[in-house]
Amino acid sequence: MTPDTVFPFANALALAGWILLLVLPRHRWVAGVACLWVIPGMLAAAYVVVLATHILGSPGGFSSLPAVAALFANPWLLLAGWIHYLAFDLFVGSWEARDAQQRGVPHLVLIPCLALTFLFGPAGWLLYGVARSTFNRS
Repeated sequence: MTPDTVFPFANALALAGWILLLVLPRHRWVAGVACLWVIPGMLAAAYVVVLATHILGSPGGFSSLPAVAALFANPWLLLAGWIHYLAFDLFVGSWEARDAQQRGVPHLVLIPCLALTFLFGPAGWLLYGVARSTFNRS
């Protein structure tokens, strides 16, 4: 097994979660279970395994940008970083979907926020913050 063989499986798993959020965001098991715990949990488990089996002895670290670049020069640790993004972005998207339902944010307003969160994480979260401020039903 190589990082190149694990990468598409992690992507497909995360993409399945995003499709569920886009198509069935109001179903409790989607935003409250599958995309909040199950899929991010599977990605988190993969992250821990990859990190635990490849971090020791790797050059680099988190003390400077060149140290991070050296750390991510290892394809396994680059994969771990990617899985980290996949898990956390989906977790945030799940929160957006649940929060939108509680606040009465229309699904058509939520869709661009989810898409942006999927593609550019914090930018989508920021857009959702702006969108949610206009809908304040608790």
